[in-house]
Amino acid sequence: MADPTRRAPGGASIRLRITAAALAVVALALGLGAVGFVWSLDRLLTASVAEQLGDELAALADGVDAGTIQTAALVQRDDDVLVALRSDTGVVVNDDRAAAVPVPTGSGPAAAEPSATGPLEVTLEGERYVVIAEEVTAGTLVVARSTAAIDDAVRLATSLLMTAVPLAIVLVGTVVWIVVGRALAPVDRMRAQVDAIDASALDRRVPTSGRDDEVDRLAATMNRMLARVEEGARARRRFVADASHELRSPLASMRQFAELLRAHPGSTAPGELADVVLEEGERMHGIVEGLLLLARLDEHEAGQRRPVDLDDLALAEVERVRALGRAADGVAVRVAPVVGDARLLARALRNLVDNALRHARDGIALGSVVRDGRALLWVDDDGAGVPDSEQERVFERFVRLDEARARDDGGSGLGLAIVREVARAHGGDAWITGSPSGGARFVLELPAATDRS
Repeated sequence: MADPTRRAPGGASIRLRITAAALAVVALALGLGAVGFVWSLDRLLTASVAEQLGDELAALADGVDAGTIQTAALVQRDDDVLVALRSDTGVVVNDDRAAAVPVPTGSGPAAAEPSATGPLEVTLEGERYVVIAEEVTAGTLVVARSTAAIDDAVRLATSLLMTAVPLAIVLVGTVVWIVVGRALAPVDRMRAQVDAIDASALDRRVPTSGRDDEVDRLAATMNRMLARVEEGARARRRFVADASHELRSPLASMRQFAELLRAHPGSTAPGELADVVLEEGERMHGIVEGLLLLARLDEHEAGQRRPVDLDDLALAEVERVRALGRAADGVAVRVAPVVGDARLLARALRNLVDNALRHARDGIALGSVVRDGRALLWVDDDGAGVPDSEQERVFERFVRLDEARARDDGGSGLGLAIVREVARAHGGDAWITGSPSGGARFVLELPAATDRS
């Protein structure tokens, strides 16, 4: 069977997933930023060239219109700027490439004169040019400048970014990998330490750093969980030991009587053996039944929830006790509605009454009331009471006070434990205080019902 604590072969660790996510975000951001930077650089430099070209076109147009710049002067101009004067009689150019420069037909931002058109970007002989034209008296004056320097700058920037972006991604990935690894190292050590804790070492704890960060709080939480697991395991071991002891006693009694009858047939009457078997069997039945009930309550099985009147349950117990020939006072019983499992609540109340009868000298008293949204049901006895130091311990399983250790007087040791578990399964609790008659008062506290519809 596969170990569920091991990572699946195809699964990625948190460290790898965080690093991959960080790299994806950084790569996307840097990639988009690099593309945007290169595009913006190209547009900015092209606009600068167009602006310079517009100034030069305005100067040439003014000179041509004023007659200060003749056709021969246009022909002799350097070819760093291609110039073409198109008229009805022909085309005058300063370079053969200028004849192939098209005339911009779209309107654009004018550099100097409102009549200027462009700029237009064209490709001549594999080279990109910016073209602007303006109408003059002699025709149409067209100028164009190469963007080779711009293209070289853009290529250089692209090359630098193609080197810098991957390096930045690698650097970020390395930093994230190291930082996440250092952050998760205490978690991995914690995992290894917890993985090494088994049933024989439940007292071990995960060390904390004292920094009170997320990892430290996780360690503290795991230590509290381990403490609960240890306490639960200790309680189960104690419970199993006590249950074994309690069940062994009736079995030993029956076996002793049976062996005595077989070894000395005439020493014991057969009816006496039957009485012992019935008595001890009834005791074993009570223990097993109590254990099964506690097991169901441990699994949070509180049965069916219906409206229940605790006062009806109390009055029924008063009648039962009186039928047994014992004194029971029900004068303090008041209406106390709750919502719960009537069978479990009746069982808890009977356990309290039986416990009170075992310790009472003359009689018991029952009462119920609703106070501050809580329904209280109590059973008083006039016995010796319960010492303050024992008032919590008596609700533990298989715990009986010294005076109740005798088999004739003491129960199975599960009755009061069942009472508290039933109360807690219904959202309440059970506790002990002093009785007005001098003994003990056992109180069952539950949430009162607010809607009886």
